[in-house]
Amino acid sequence: MEAETEQNRGALVTRLTTQKDWDLIVIGGGATGLGIALEAVSRGYSALLVEQADFAKGTSSRSTKLVHGGVRYLAQGDIQLVREASIERGLLWRNAPHLVKNQTFIIPIYTWWDRLKYTIGLKLYDWIAGRLSLGASVFIPRNKALFKLPNIRSKGLVGGVLYHDGQFDDSRLAINLVQTIIEKGGTALNYMKVTGLIKDNGQHISGVTVKDIETNQSYTCKAKAVVNATGVFVDDILQLDNPTGSKSITASQGVHLVLDKRFYPADDALMIPATSDGRVLFAVPWHGKVVVGTTDTPVKEASLEPQALEKEIAFILENAANYLVEQPKRSDVLSVFAGLRPLAAPQDGKQKTKEISRSHKIMVTPSHLFTILGGKWTTFRKMGEDMVDRIEKELQWPHKETGTRHLSIHGAMANVNLNDPLYFYGSDTTNVKALMNGHANQWLSNSLQIHEAQVIWAVQHEMARTVEDVLSRRTRALLLDARESIRMAEPVAVIMAKELGKDESWIREQVAAYTKLAERYLLV
Repeated sequence: MEAETEQNRGALVTRLTTQKDWDLIVIGGGATGLGIALEAVSRGYSALLVEQADFAKGTSSRSTKLVHGGVRYLAQGDIQLVREASIERGLLWRNAPHLVKNQTFIIPIYTWWDRLKYTIGLKLYDWIAGRLSLGASVFIPRNKALFKLPNIRSKGLVGGVLYHDGQFDDSRLAINLVQTIIEKGGTALNYMKVTGLIKDNGQHISGVTVKDIETNQSYTCKAKAVVNATGVFVDDILQLDNPTGSKSITASQGVHLVLDKRFYPADDALMIPATSDGRVLFAVPWHGKVVVGTTDTPVKEASLEPQALEKEIAFILENAANYLVEQPKRSDVLSVFAGLRPLAAPQDGKQKTKEISRSHKIMVTPSHLFTILGGKWTTFRKMGEDMVDRIEKELQWPHKETGTRHLSIHGAMANVNLNDPLYFYGSDTTNVKALMNGHANQWLSNSLQIHEAQVIWAVQHEMARTVEDVLSRRTRALLLDARESIRMAEPVAVIMAKELGKDESWIREQVAAYTKLAERYLLV
């Protein structure tokens, strides 16, 4: 069976031969690259985005699932970043209301000094956000804190400070951004790896060579501007431009553990303000589980599949145990996932990764390779706006106003029913349910509420190409319960093979590859 997205991807790949010149080529299909490509097409530019793996395969599917102004940045005195992030949080809440929700957080307070400090600090946080604030912070007394934070350590508890931030599903937002880019006339392709940069006679970059990972077919794509938005891999692209260039990025690893809801059966998220290494630790309800994290560990080598270190796992479990009555053990962890933060390399080499600003930085090489460093999901739209502004300025294009501040993302729908296991499809939910009606009661996982119709939808409408694409990023099975996701791998592969016209050997290869990957998300 020739599926819709097989044709769609084929049509998109065909554009690489039929369209000779692009205004922008964006390398990297994570939060940053998607934000830039969306900004470009919203201004009427022709844009091609290429990603070597799947969209949001790296850092952008491994976040703490927060759209936040950055309480920690406030403590560091970075008022400008808090202001920018707070504005962007409010805009994203309006532009993708099916994926971003107003989440209340509570900081448990054990001393009167902490009560004063956090009450004042969070009032400042509210004030900075202005009219885009998600709600006012308040101090709540001990009895109310104990009611709202079941399982929290009660000894010495004075009360809590409740504040508002955003929570979202990162890889689902990435997929919706891809769909929005394509709907706006842009081209976005996964499994398309940049193998070289093309330069004109004046040694300015004028395009890229790319290879389709699925077919090994190579293409030459010309462009007026090429953007390097590859996150922790930016130096790989910079090396293609200048092999002798110095390192521009440093990577910091953040690890998260996923636990059953019984360890923290609350609707409010928990924010632990001071851990043993001075970071904050979150316990956030997400898709019926609770995500606990994160860490901040410098790493030397960037990887598409970073591995949690034993000391990071122990750190999260120990710090969570200081606050939770029922203390989680290794055997209770349903999944462990790690993501790498791309940070601008410290000039003196002495800064700790947690002290390096999360604000983004744009670099332009003499050959006109545009590179963006740093940043985070919350500010992805602003990063896109800033990059396209910079390109217009550097290349002396007439300036066009941003078109993304109030642009609805694909699927946008207000007042979704969060109790519906398909709520994150937003306006697509009706179509997914219609597809389900043709496959009565074919649930692949009752515990995770994943239906075979979602696999078909992922292939036909969301450019899913592998079992991992479906189980890690189109649904979140890998992150929510790695063991359950392994059990689902074969039925998912069988459904995909039918949709993509693949054979038995493809099914076996996919199941083996996925099982090997998912086992790394288990603590054994």
